[in-house]
Amino acid sequence: MTDPTELTATGLLEAYRAAELSPYGVAVAHLERIDTLDSTLNAFCHLDPDETLDQAKASERRWHAGVPQGLLDGVPVAVKDVFRTAGWPTLRGLSSVDADQPWPDDSPATAMLRKHGAVLLGKTTTPEIGWKAVTDSPRHGITRNPWNTECTPGGSSGGSSAALAARMAPLALGTDGGGSIRIPCSFCNLAGIKPTYGRVPLWPASPFGTLAHAGPMARTVSDVALLLRVLAEPDHRDPLALPDDGQTYTDGLDEGVAGLRIAYSPDLGFVSVDTEVVALCEAAARSFAALGADVSDADLVIEDPIDAFTTLWNAGTAQGLRGLSHAERATLDPGLAEVSEEGATYSALDYLAAMDRRSTLGQQLGTFHERVDLLVTPAVAVPPFEAGRDVPSGWDDPRWPSWARFSFVFNLTQQPAAVVPCGFTEDGLPVGLQIVGPKYSDALVLRAARAYERANPLHTRRPQIGDGE
Repeated sequence: MTDPTELTATGLLEAYRAAELSPYGVAVAHLERIDTLDSTLNAFCHLDPDETLDQAKASERRWHAGVPQGLLDGVPVAVKDVFRTAGWPTLRGLSSVDADQPWPDDSPATAMLRKHGAVLLGKTTTPEIGWKAVTDSPRHGITRNPWNTECTPGGSSGGSSAALAARMAPLALGTDGGGSIRIPCSFCNLAGIKPTYGRVPLWPASPFGTLAHAGPMARTVSDVALLLRVLAEPDHRDPLALPDDGQTYTDGLDEGVAGLRIAYSPDLGFVSVDTEVVALCEAAARSFAALGADVSDADLVIEDPIDAFTTLWNAGTAQGLRGLSHAERATLDPGLAEVSEEGATYSALDYLAAMDRRSTLGQQLGTFHERVDLLVTPAVAVPPFEAGRDVPSGWDDPRWPSWARFSFVFNLTQQPAAVVPCGFTEDGLPVGLQIVGPKYSDALVLRAARAYERANPLHTRRPQIGDGE
């Protein structure tokens, strides 16, 4: 019999419909795999097996009665520990948060998972308030990459990416304020999307404001599309959420890219990129021509917006931590303490100047997409590097945005941007391709990602962690 932890969410639902697997047995299998592997990977910061199995039993009863609930009934989902989850603590990686208090609320994302019958596996690790693009914190320690446990899985949704890659979950929630879905997906051979801003409602509001997106992570684009449909239902608690666009995201997913205008940029005009990453992404981008797309080099040169991004980002960290006492601040990651102190020094004029730069960048990309349907770039400028570090060894800048320039650009512009696996370095580490569309073109971006995935099924490769145990 097929190991249920090897199945995608789509595959699990097919097995439930055929009565070949039960939600309870699937939940048990995933919990057993977590028990086997998580002492090595540190992907989960909260587990409640009794509650998880109770949800699975309820799902099983619904399937036996022939009345499955919603689109994900019985599918296990890992929840990044920035999403409120009723009955479970939401610590956001902070040592200062007391877990022993009432937790009555669901975020919009977890509420939608429950509405659609998903089985919640547990909460996944994140750096404090999701502040950086790797995953470690003083409270929870270092999270590791299943492809090489000496390496980071990326961040800040690194617990979710490690859980997915290690087959501890088929679906996971992530957030992305500067690359926090796309970077870990690239580092762990996964698919994911940062949707158009507001497509997935967020509540409580992120300290990073309108940089912060929520979205789905999975091993296949089909599963990403399925989960996005669930998450994209509006919620009145987020006043900036978009109205329902009527998209299923799964319908038309296999229509391909024939006739689309796709432009490839290896560097956006300002990014320094690892040579192996460039070679793999260049080959991946050119392969769209064989699928019928019109592929060209992007006539796009962006002025590096890192100063604008760091102004907005560091101000967000200051906002997110403003209520901490002196003693509580002493428990923070020193890097977080440093950037939040810097963020607290900015003036309103500094912030507005950064927003003006952001607006100019958005106009530039909007004009670019009048003549180009999709932009393709590397997802990350570097391959996965040593866990426990904010930047690669020998890097000339101590802060993480310096190697994440491909991702935060599109948080500033709020465009949909997906990542799909596109190859491996000589050391066997995953590399991802980023596919970007104009605002509101989430379905088109996913369609292109799926077309590449069908022609290049790298998602079928899996890390060897746990084999034979």
